[in-house]
Amino acid sequence: MLTFQAPDGVRWGVEVMLPGASHAMVVFRHPNGRTSRLDRYAWRNIDGPEARNVTARLDVDEIMKGLSESDIALHFRRSMRIAAADNPLGTPVTHAG
Repeated sequence: MLTFQAPDGVRWGVEVMLPGASHAMVVFRHPNGRTSRLDRYAWRNIDGPEARNVTARLDVDEIMKGLSESDIALHFRRSMRIAAADNPLGTPVTHAG
């Protein structure tokens, strides 16, 4: 698992999950480890020859090797919380709070 330090100093674990033919989920694991409610995710789109074959699956290890620090930072900025907020009507899901 890779690590990424967010601008606020939190060090997130980074892993790739659910590979498809043309995309995979990049998951940011919160360091407290007690709950997944703080974890975040973003989609990584891949434009390669396997993207034209709907039965193909991307290799998770190859995607991890291809992620640069700037790619990870971009995915983190675009990421969303995996779990809904405690009060879905009062706090947006993407709110950091």
